[in-house]
Amino acid sequence: MRRSPALARFNPAQPGAAGMKVAATGLLVAMAALFALCRALQPAYPGLAWVKAFAEAGMVGGLADWFAVTALFRHPLGLPIPHTAIIPRNKDRIGEALANFLKTNFLIAPVVARRMRGLDLAGAAGRFLQAPPGQETRIRRGASRLIADLFESLGDERLGGLVKTAVANRLRQTEVSPLLGAALASAIDEHRHVPMLEAAIRWSARALDANEELIRAMVKKRTNWVLKLAGVDGRISDSLLEGARKLTADMHTDPDHPVRRKIEEALVQLADDLQHKSETRERVERMKDDLLDNRSVALWLDTLWQKAREAMVKAARNPDAAMAGKLGEVLKSVGQSLETDERMRRAINQFARRAVAGMAASYGGSIVKLVSETIRGWDARTVTDRLEQAVGRDLQYIRINGTLVGGSVGVLLHALDTLG
Repeated sequence: MRRSPALARFNPAQPGAAGMKVAATGLLVAMAALFALCRALQPAYPGLAWVKAFAEAGMVGGLADWFAVTALFRHPLGLPIPHTAIIPRNKDRIGEALANFLKTNFLIAPVVARRMRGLDLAGAAGRFLQAPPGQETRIRRGASRLIADLFESLGDERLGGLVKTAVANRLRQTEVSPLLGAALASAIDEHRHVPMLEAAIRWSARALDANEELIRAMVKKRTNWVLKLAGVDGRISDSLLEGARKLTADMHTDPDHPVRRKIEEALVQLADDLQHKSETRERVERMKDDLLDNRSVALWLDTLWQKAREAMVKAARNPDAAMAGKLGEVLKSVGQSLETDERMRRAINQFARRAVAGMAASYGGSIVKLVSETIRGWDARTVTDRLEQAVGRDLQYIRINGTLVGGSVGVLLHALDTLG
């Protein structure tokens, strides 16, 4: 079985366990020596019977507690006595019990919700956001370092791929046609389409002027030689260009121009089709999927993610700079609202409780399984050694107390026997 890295780095919280073990064992040896001395000298000094009774009972009590303490971690004297080496033999069962204890007492939704009821997460967030620049609080330093380390450790291949995939999947799952139709209908109702329409008309006029020679060449190419000989092709080109320029000029100056009306009617029909016509909606969705599959769009999303990631790491590394300027003012305003608006605080805290309780309900079983499987994978000897080091000092106190209490009981029993 493998040795757990976590246990290999374990450092006992209570130093001096080895020294206490020597003291407890030394006291037991002292009791044995005192018992032997009193037994040898008692015929000459009858009063030593009281000391002998104390040493004898103390020796028995010390041996009993030594056996009990040792039996927790190993076989006493290496003998395979039943019901000894309890921790190594029951390591897996202890892990299961610990995992079930965590699940029953900490990782069920009602318990999590009850324990979080007294936490004011919204107020804490508000105070964090309102902290003035330069005020380095432990929360700010810890949160900033954690966020920056998280974004830097989870690089583009992992976190970036996850974010970009999530964005692309969300866009694929979202039917954009009704959204586009509703946006277009709202723009038409509020006449916000007029500047775009006039810009399109101006662009058409500029396109005519920029491509005049191309238009003349096309007309000349499609005119037969008789008309070319008579010079009619030039007059046809002039008429076409003049008519197109007059049309664009009239459309630009006359809001009620028939062509503009036709364009606006077509836009209204398009908005309605985007929202209600199945053929149009399916065509838009196919166009959306083709666009998401385009490599240029993937590169664009990658560029957006790179810039966002760099900005977040930079802000996390220097939170005071991130809290400065307009963004800082907005964040401080949000923090003030979080701290003073009782309804907002209550709503956010309730949402946080429900979110954490939901996570406990959804992932509590997985956490319990992780704990039990982790303990099952630990090396039994390592677990035993580390646990003994962690609680060894207190266990040796039990041995010392057992020796002294046993000796006191021995004196009491000797007194009852003598005086009875």
